[in-house]
Amino acid sequence: MNRCWWCEGDPLYEKYHDEVWGREERDEAKLFAMLSLELFQSGLAWITILRKEAAFRAAFAEWDIAAIARFEEPDILRLMADKSIVRNRMKIEAVINNARLYRPFVAEQGSLHRFIHGFAPSEALPTGGFTRENLPLLLDEAKLMSKAFKKMGFKFTGPMVCMSLMQAVGVVNHHVQGCDLAPL
Repeated sequence: MNRCWWCEGDPLYEKYHDEVWGREERDEAKLFAMLSLELFQSGLAWITILRKEAAFRAAFAEWDIAAIARFEEPDILRLMADKSIVRNRMKIEAVINNARLYRPFVAEQGSLHRFIHGFAPSEALPTGGFTRENLPLLLDEAKLMSKAFKKMGFKFTGPMVCMSLMQAVGVVNHHVQGCDLAPL
């Protein structure tokens, strides 16, 4: 398979590229998990998060949003002691905060899927897709999504987290020219 340059040579990265990245995700728990993993990735390489994904899932109640919303200080201390995940208190607290906001968010927005995909760019892709050189690093829509998340009280949802989320869950298809998954 021809792939984007960034995943080549690492089987875990290649599997993520082939099976997840750029594919539309509709499952709310998986969307919340991806949002949480993207916020944990802030300042780190994505491969670091991928290698810890199973540990994150176990540590965060299999991404059960209602269960995470009930996490208290003992849970935070447990997570801070868990060497198998990224132990950043602000990021841990952000995931818990975001889980607590999920129910009112869904009552207002309908679903995380609807909200995220509401920021799909209206511009057409370049003919043949992007190249490595013209792949956008940040879209205006990611900035708008970040502002909307923050307005509702979500934490660690900056523009780059939102951009990465948009790419990961198929709001945009940023597979590059020459990749078998690139848009035609």
